[in-house]
Amino acid sequence: MTLRRFFDDVLDPERSLIVLNRTSPDPIQRMLGNLFENQPVSIEELSLPEGSDDLVLVVEDGSIIAQSPLEELQESILLINSDLFVTGARDLAEISLPDALKRLDDVPFRLRGYPASHSEKLLLILLSRYIERTAWERGEGTLRASFQDLSRIEDEVGTHRVYRALDTTGVDVHVYGTPGWNPPPDSDITAHAGYGEDFLKSWFVVYTSPDGEDDIALLALEDAPNEWSGFWTYRRSQIDAIDDYVMRNL
Repeated sequence: MTLRRFFDDVLDPERSLIVLNRTSPDPIQRMLGNLFENQPVSIEELSLPEGSDDLVLVVEDGSIIAQSPLEELQESILLINSDLFVTGARDLAEISLPDALKRLDDVPFRLRGYPASHSEKLLLILLSRYIERTAWERGEGTLRASFQDLSRIEDEVGTHRVYRALDTTGVDVHVYGTPGWNPPPDSDITAHAGYGEDFLKSWFVVYTSPDGEDDIALLALEDAPNEWSGFWTYRRSQIDAIDDYVMRNL
């Protein structure tokens, strides 16, 4: 049994994106299209005389379930690259996740990293940082995060800063991966190391809060070198199941 079992419970809702009354340049629309290329989320443009300009809508079963200004997507994901997160150029407090992305929960994504794609993997990177920021802001609860190789916590400046910041809060932080980094003596972070498939192939960030208000889990598995299947969820039963599996088995 591995973390792959949880992909059997992904809901896969039929959601689509509509860009309403676009006035932004064509390259922006192409970037949005590239971000969701080959994903189960379709994108279309729509013009309505009385509608707002440059608004991204999330639609499910004919109803709008979320919306965000296109500018928010530009600033959070379309006009940046992964180096911004790796180098720590964007502070944890500056991480934002537009509502139009938040409500793509329980959608199964298949993502490629660079050089196959310049943008697809960014979606999971942004979600990871968003979950870490949520834990940091709450300052309590439990955060479990995997890195494949624990040395990344030290080697990636941005990741090191994030977990150093989390270490100053009351969050119970657990990190997972192959051996390569140990928390310093004054740290409250707990490291779990191993060489099993879940350590080598998984990418998860799971946050559970005392009141359950901000709980969220992201889970991705590497299917081939730099190719990932992943999803995130707010469903209580799914979050608890993933959290319990990680706690008991890793």
